[in-house]
Amino acid sequence: MKTHVLRRRLVRGAALLPLIAAAPLMTLAADGNVNAGSWPVLDKAIQITVPGPGGGGTGDTLARMVAEQLATRLKTSVVIENKPGANGNIGAAAAAKYAPDGYRFLFSWAGTLAVSPALYASTGFDSQKDFEPIGLICDVPNILVVNNQQPVRDINEFIAYARNHPGKLNFGSTGIGSSMHLAGELFMVETGTKMVHVPYNAPATATTNMMANDIQLMFQLIPGIATQVRGGKVHAIAIMSPERSPALPDVPTMKELGFPKLMSSTWFALLAPRGTPAPIIERMNAEINAMLHDQDFRQKLADVGATPIGGTPDDLSKYLASEIDKWGAVVKAAGITIQ
Repeated sequence: MKTHVLRRRLVRGAALLPLIAAAPLMTLAADGNVNAGSWPVLDKAIQITVPGPGGGGTGDTLARMVAEQLATRLKTSVVIENKPGANGNIGAAAAAKYAPDGYRFLFSWAGTLAVSPALYASTGFDSQKDFEPIGLICDVPNILVVNNQQPVRDINEFIAYARNHPGKLNFGSTGIGSSMHLAGELFMVETGTKMVHVPYNAPATATTNMMANDIQLMFQLIPGIATQVRGGKVHAIAIMSPERSPALPDVPTMKELGFPKLMSSTWFALLAPRGTPAPIIERMNAEINAMLHDQDFRQKLADVGATPIGGTPDDLSKYLASEIDKWGAVVKAAGITIQ
């Protein structure tokens, strides 16, 4: 079925991100209420669950960047817990059941939070009811990359080759309904090509298999493939964003190559289990916005191809609702199902 991917309307840039003064320090009393004091306590680590594998994938990379910043700002240890599987549903479902004590959080993304509800009869969690939204972190575009064994070096050569070899090119993704998968579906619709989708649990495995020619291409996210592109291990065809990425400034965009409809990206956000006290949510949101205003951190995001977003918990709540509606319509139109 014909489908299209709507462009995300993200509020970007420091000028639109209000700097929120850090909330007073706090602690949780035995009855669960928040009292003035010192939260977080220095001898108790904050844990952030990432519903994807470790080892350099985009979500894991960005989560560790955020964790490092939070550890410095909160003056305590912040550790990452990777819980991959089922397009992120396993990790998100586990995070939804954590005690709302201010020491457990979820770092997740569009595919798990906004697309999975349309793909699965039951995800094991409700994106809107089981979590307290904290804030949007950043947005990352997809990039079309092929392995070096492919006889193509630009978009026109690639489209012609794909049209002449229907069903012979395999593209990898991090799962059915992921950003990489939907980017591939969009590409096929807009270019009249036919390729085979191969879902993986781990983006690093998909990338390794692509370089080995087990699959031929990916619509990867820039942080997960920029190093390989710079090192000449894979060849980048085009970025699926309106503007070039500072991480890969020599790679053209689909728009400048004459394909303005081939836009695809994914966003990342921080959430907490439902019931986490409001002062903790406010403090975490303040720290998120502060780090997104820090020029050094903004540069680090730019270096991996991510654009900072930020905003309030309510901004994330409203945006999540709109994304669930949008991607639900896309999944239905495409006829995408979980086997």
